[in-house]
Amino acid sequence: MSKGESIIAGLDIGTTKICCIISEAKGEKEIDIIGIGSHPSRGLRKGVVVNIESTVESIKGAVEEAELMAGCEVDSVYVGIAGGHIKGFNSHGIIAVKNKEVNQPDIDRVLDAAQAVAIPPDREVIHIIPQEFILDGQEGIKEPLGMTGIRLEAKVHIVTGAVTSAQNIIRSVNKAGLEVKDIVLEQIASSDAVLDRDEKELGVAMVDIGGGTSDLAIFFEESIKHTSVLAIGGNHITNDIAIGLRTPQVEAEKVKKTYGCAMTSMVKKDDTIEVPSTGGRDPRVLSRQILCEIIEPRLEEMFNLIKREIDISGYSELIASGIVLTGGSAIMSGMPELAEKIFKLPVRRGFPKGIGGLVDVVNNPMYATSVGLVLFGLKAQQFGKKPKLTDKNLFDKIFNRMKEWVEDFF
Repeated sequence: MSKGESIIAGLDIGTTKICCIISEAKGEKEIDIIGIGSHPSRGLRKGVVVNIESTVESIKGAVEEAELMAGCEVDSVYVGIAGGHIKGFNSHGIIAVKNKEVNQPDIDRVLDAAQAVAIPPDREVIHIIPQEFILDGQEGIKEPLGMTGIRLEAKVHIVTGAVTSAQNIIRSVNKAGLEVKDIVLEQIASSDAVLDRDEKELGVAMVDIGGGTSDLAIFFEESIKHTSVLAIGGNHITNDIAIGLRTPQVEAEKVKKTYGCAMTSMVKKDDTIEVPSTGGRDPRVLSRQILCEIIEPRLEEMFNLIKREIDISGYSELIASGIVLTGGSAIMSGMPELAEKIFKLPVRRGFPKGIGGLVDVVNNPMYATSVGLVLFGLKAQQFGKKPKLTDKNLFDKIFNRMKEWVEDFF
């Protein structure tokens, strides 16, 4: 593995911040974090690009900071994608095994059959994730290669996103002077960084609470069963604080980070906070409980929306390991306690793991997606490189995929 190949960079383009992590692969499974850069995100709303120039500047700021720390330059990145336009669903494909022994072309054909579903022209497939294979009625097969059988089935989870939203992310990264190696759904990246194999086996729901969105991923028997993105996040809490305490948004964010607590009952009655006012007026001293009385109802609403999404998915009975909270908003004190009260399940915070190097620097739920992206990149390099993406070849990708299906059919 050459020096160029061993450098893997992940770029988390979030609503609140853009974070770049540069890592160095130390073999097939080990990775060291060598650089990290973070920059306020200007140009995104609820995970979707609304101003390309502002987004480009924020990307450049985060990448330059990470490059300075790492002492090297990067020319390609793995990029996270989120937003309300993301939709995930399960699909099923069946084929006849040609020579009674399953080979790689058979696996490729059954995955193609599973993804041969009607997708609107304005949507693009981001991921096709195999859940399990069934060979002659035998369920629960993870790797059917070399097995003997006649009928092969595949259950997969397909994630789609709006073509234009994906294009705008790729275009922003390209304008910042970087190639996009792959686009990765943010909660899939985060789950790689914070979940244990045992949790995925037993059943777990991971909730990544960012600034503009809350991303949900449900795992059972080591495979992903459900994904969804809710357009509600930490910025809604900041907005409530700004209105409730009559303070500017920037100051509301600082107050939330410094004094915020998810449960009013955890705060002492005599605790006070200093809140800046607008229009040059003097700061006010208020009870910290007033702040928590603003935060708690919004978080209760957020957790109830996530709980409803888990119930709708049909997997609420299978998440025996409970809930893992990660993302920048999960840092707030009292979050696991309030979540346990709403979900009536065990809840823990998810911190990035399975890495070396600057572990202390990234030991924070807000870096879960960025760390997950470099771990995803390490896996991708093991299974062969994908073509680099540009905003033009997204449409080519769809066209080529349809062309391959026609060739296979005839």
